[in-house]
Amino acid sequence: MELEASVRLFGGKRRLVERVRDEAAALGVAQLSWAPTSLAALALARAARSNGFAAPLAEVLDALPLDALSAVAAHRATLSRLGCTTLGQVRALPRGGLSRCFDAALLATLDQAYGLRPEAHRWVELPERFAVRLELMARVELAPALLFGARRLLLQMCGWLAARHAGVTAFTLRWWHDAMRSRAAGEGGELTVRTAQPTRDVEHLTRLLAEHLAHVVLSAAVGDVQLLALEVCPLAPPSLSLLPEARQTGENLALVLERIAARLGPERVLRPLLCEDHRAEWMTHWQPASAPVARAAPPQVVDIPQPGFVLAQPLRLALRDHRPLYQGVLQLLAGPHRVEGGWWDRTVADGQGVTRHVARDYWVALSEHAGVLWVFQTRLDDEQIAWFLHGRFA
Repeated sequence: MELEASVRLFGGKRRLVERVRDEAAALGVAQLSWAPTSLAALALARAARSNGFAAPLAEVLDALPLDALSAVAAHRATLSRLGCTTLGQVRALPRGGLSRCFDAALLATLDQAYGLRPEAHRWVELPERFAVRLELMARVELAPALLFGARRLLLQMCGWLAARHAGVTAFTLRWWHDAMRSRAAGEGGELTVRTAQPTRDVEHLTRLLAEHLAHVVLSAAVGDVQLLALEVCPLAPPSLSLLPEARQTGENLALVLERIAARLGPERVLRPLLCEDHRAEWMTHWQPASAPVARAAPPQVVDIPQPGFVLAQPLRLALRDHRPLYQGVLQLLAGPHRVEGGWWDRTVADGQGVTRHVARDYWVALSEHAGVLWVFQTRLDDEQIAWFLHGRFA
């Protein structure tokens, strides 16, 4: 698996490796290895080693035997007569001689494994039909014991269904008797399980299969099982909302929030309300969730760029030749967009009334290292013109 594009999504390399290690065990993966290149990871797995980042890649691969790479193992007899027993010894041979004495795949494989030549990967193409067979680790004489191997196949089927955005309403488990069976036992048998609605919940399917297997009596010991998806239907993915939904919990969201507010305190559970204000800091008002919902302001038509992330407090920027700095000199892309008002909005600070009046010119700016930013320039500063960072664009 190529994981570089998923590292940030899953919280870093360490957490991603731990998750793959934990979940791959249920699918029967015996060895998990990782390295900067796919062939290096494969070579480490064949040598029963895991971490390809423990040392420089060349140092790690040089110590591996010839069988670690198929293109090298194909010439093991000849290379052994040359005195080579490791990949490092093969790589130390003259490249000209290697290219003349062996096929092009040997040098290409070595270069790709060591990261000297780019690797080309093909996308995994899912089969149109799911039918996977598994040889059991030991002969099974009781039908409920088939669930151990069947669950591994169910995990694979649910992964296949998830990739196809589908669910199953019927699947069949087949089994074949051991070769030493009596003739009266027959070749094997099968069991079909149906569901009321499409699903790919592996726990639900496992429970259903366990209930059906409890009523099956095997005629002989079983050595192989196969799982087939019979009826496959499109299935919308489940909601991933952080808030409970009425159809899932059977309880109104307002009642849930009231119970949480009563447990934690009303000041701990707040709901946002949209305000009719063009100043970014005060566009949203927060009130206790248990309080009556005030009438929200109608949506505003905003004709200026709005960032996806706004700082809680604007950050004052340094200047160089009257130009704002943030991880380098900022390049102003669009603006100014003037925002002015708030003379009517007063609050109390340090025992005195303060007017939250703003007069700003907003710009869309580009930072070489920080990306696209939302900055503004003050217009009514008594000391001097100042620049502030107020938001970031996604």
